[in-house]
Amino acid sequence: MPTPQAHINPSMLRWARGRVGIDLQTAAKAAHVKPEQLERWEMGDGLPTFKQAQNVAHALHAPFGFFFLQQPPEAAPLLPDLRTVGGAPVEKPSVNLIETIQHALQRQAWYADYQQEQGAQTLPFVGKFKASASPPTVAADIRQVLGVDVEQGQRQWDVYHRDLMQAAEQSGILVMRSGIVGNNTRRKLDVGEFRGFAISHATAPVIFINAADAPAARLFTLLHELAHIWLGSSGISNAAHGNTRTEEVACNAIAGEFLAPADAFQAAWADASPDWPVRLAELARRFHISQLVVARRALDLGLINRETYNNFYLAELERFRQAESQGGSYYRNAGSKNSTRFAKAVIAEAFSGRLLLRDAGKLLGVQPANLRAFAEQLGP
Repeated sequence: MPTPQAHINPSMLRWARGRVGIDLQTAAKAAHVKPEQLERWEMGDGLPTFKQAQNVAHALHAPFGFFFLQQPPEAAPLLPDLRTVGGAPVEKPSVNLIETIQHALQRQAWYADYQQEQGAQTLPFVGKFKASASPPTVAADIRQVLGVDVEQGQRQWDVYHRDLMQAAEQSGILVMRSGIVGNNTRRKLDVGEFRGFAISHATAPVIFINAADAPAARLFTLLHELAHIWLGSSGISNAAHGNTRTEEVACNAIAGEFLAPADAFQAAWADASPDWPVRLAELARRFHISQLVVARRALDLGLINRETYNNFYLAELERFRQAESQGGSYYRNAGSKNSTRFAKAVIAEAFSGRLLLRDAGKLLGVQPANLRAFAEQLGP
């Protein structure tokens, strides 16, 4: 008996491959077919079996049903796109970015319902300020809510970064970090596409940080996305210097003021060693931030040019990638993909019997059998 064939639309097959931006050879290898066979299907010369078509759909990260449509579906943007390169809008978000946003929105929707059931009050700092507000004023309010002072180098920057994330979680913000789509290590997020995004919500605000970026750069991204929450602004960010969008200009300024107030930074810059590496080290200790954030602040204040900063940033990013390729990174955290606050809420609902273990596992991206071990890792 002949194997049934899937009467797919060849144009949709071509669209699906173009959507993920991979060449014919790469797609064919992922789908376990020969490139010439996939090319024939794309041209309408022959049809795949249902199993082959399903394999292709999986390889292209596309719903199987899409292959039978007459034309691609029109998808509304999930979040406002605030990214620019050289002041111009960037290309549409990639499939990897879209799926990452979808995962975050699914978690946020669950947590918002959970908060409502718990009778949670709205968070007073969400949308408290407009983009026209004074950056030092907004930065001071963020410090007050997080319970941190303007320090003079008491902590190392990475410890400070971790403490700020914990403080944000304690204040009611879900902080998520990942460098891949879900649990798929082959689908790495592109730091050149985005640094992070924020989802403003009265009771369940979310911050996502692209962990594919150099760890030293994530501190600025964290504060940039926190600023979005204080302005009540959702959106995808690349926190690019020179971005002319109102929200991004404001968030960059607020992040800079939080990490290194302009007056104090400029005074310290003037007093520091003229030698570039020594000056970076001195100011990093002074403001307990990374040398990369020192360079970023100097760029924003017009103390160095963009080329100097870009060269330094690319060197930091390359060091991070080399460290990862050698077996992992000091900054990895097994629970970072899920906000700790979110994960604990899901675990509590699952262990109380109000949420199926299967559903809890889907929300957290953890096998149901491993939920108890995951809960122990999270701690009390």
